[in-house]
Amino acid sequence: MASMQRTFAVSALAAALAFVSVGHAADEAPASPLIKQINNGNWLDPKEAESLRDELYYQRAIHAYMTMLPALNVIGMRDGSERAFGAGYNVLPIWKQRMDSRTMVPTPNADVIYSMSYLDLKKTGPLVVKAPPNVIGMFTDFFQRTITDVGAIGPDRAQGGLYLLLPPDYNGPVPPSYFAFKSSTYNVFLFFRTVMAKGEGKPDPAPAVKAAESTRVYPLWATEKDAKPMEFPDASGQPLNMMYPTDNEYWTKLKMFVDYEPVEAIDPELRGVLASIGIIKGQPFQPTDRQQELLEKAVETAPKMILANRQLGREDGRNLYYTDRQYENTWAGGTAEWMQDSYLDVNQRANFFQFAYSLAPAMVMHTTGAGSKYPFTGRDAEGNFLEGSHTYKLRLPPNAPAALFWAVTAYNITDGTMPETKQLLPSTNGYYDIPKQSDGSIEIWFGPEKPTDVADAAFIQTIPGRNFLVALRLYGAEDAFYDQTWKPDDVVKVK
Repeated sequence: MASMQRTFAVSALAAALAFVSVGHAADEAPASPLIKQINNGNWLDPKEAESLRDELYYQRAIHAYMTMLPALNVIGMRDGSERAFGAGYNVLPIWKQRMDSRTMVPTPNADVIYSMSYLDLKKTGPLVVKAPPNVIGMFTDFFQRTITDVGAIGPDRAQGGLYLLLPPDYNGPVPPSYFAFKSSTYNVFLFFRTVMAKGEGKPDPAPAVKAAESTRVYPLWATEKDAKPMEFPDASGQPLNMMYPTDNEYWTKLKMFVDYEPVEAIDPELRGVLASIGIIKGQPFQPTDRQQELLEKAVETAPKMILANRQLGREDGRNLYYTDRQYENTWAGGTAEWMQDSYLDVNQRANFFQFAYSLAPAMVMHTTGAGSKYPFTGRDAEGNFLEGSHTYKLRLPPNAPAALFWAVTAYNITDGTMPETKQLLPSTNGYYDIPKQSDGSIEIWFGPEKPTDVADAAFIQTIPGRNFLVALRLYGAEDAFYDQTWKPDDVVKVK
């Protein structure tokens, strides 16, 4: 009996020890890191889950805004133009007296003659464009990706020629003797600039307008009798709003664009981002009331985020043209496709399209005597932001390295529109007889009122209480610019 009792006691002790061992082991078994991080392995509180899903929706809307801005930028331009002048491949508005502050569009150039139109290859099929000689231009798709340069850097080499634009799904014959290019979107932006002549102490736009009006656009397979005659409405001198939307219309226009263009025009990952906020090709876009609020918040906040990036600058300093100047390069040393050495520069691309439009390899390549360069600054020599209440002076050293011409323009910082002053043309250029200093340099002045003894052509008016940018354009940039033996002085605040 005693032996049985001892055996039972030993067994009970062993069982207890085993239980303690198992329990201890269970206490010590490590849970996965994510279980520890997320609510100890349990579902979230429903209100927290809804809040997080809303936050993700909002973040995706911010991302969609920034990545789709190139398209909405040009859609705003198209819609504003077509409201005023009508649509059609044969309608080519020309700013025959130059573009001034009455045209609301990002960073317009008042110092060339603009011709801009919006072609729809889905409606027309392949289009032929007869480009004039010596045009400075490009065709882009509606993400503003360059289809081809036109002019000195383009295949016509400034001789003019016949460009053939093919829809993305075109599989038909391509006749020879054209400069033929296929667009990734049905919509194509035609952007031509023709250079003015030097008149008596000021630019003469007439030869540039005549050249622009020699442009012809017609369907490839149309007979002469079926091609519509060209129309060249004068876009100068009238109020035009060609800006992209600043409210929830941004999303409705984006949805229309996604529905209209081929699937291949947008890569699958970006389509996934758009789908996550309800924008899917061929499906209804029906955001809930809460989602409408988040979309509105995104379209209000995303522009501020982009502006903050522009204001604070890049940590790597790649956006600075010089080591000893304030001037910036809007491509930050990348390509015209926003590629840096190993990545697509999405922030720099968004920065650009907030306040500018249209880009082409000719703007980025080092092409002596042919390309165009655009150093700009929002700061004075001391590093302070330019502000329209003050008076500033910009000195351009002698012999600006521009084979065609140079120009200086002031812009609003937020969207690149021209300051809406009584001056209308906040710009000057090398066609004017601006008095030279004793060393051959030129001084250009900025401020709310023209200083005494400053020539009209040497003064650009600003708006008190508002920041502004100064952009220098060099058309036909020469070696002295590229090797930096010629540099513009910084803008100096005059006390």
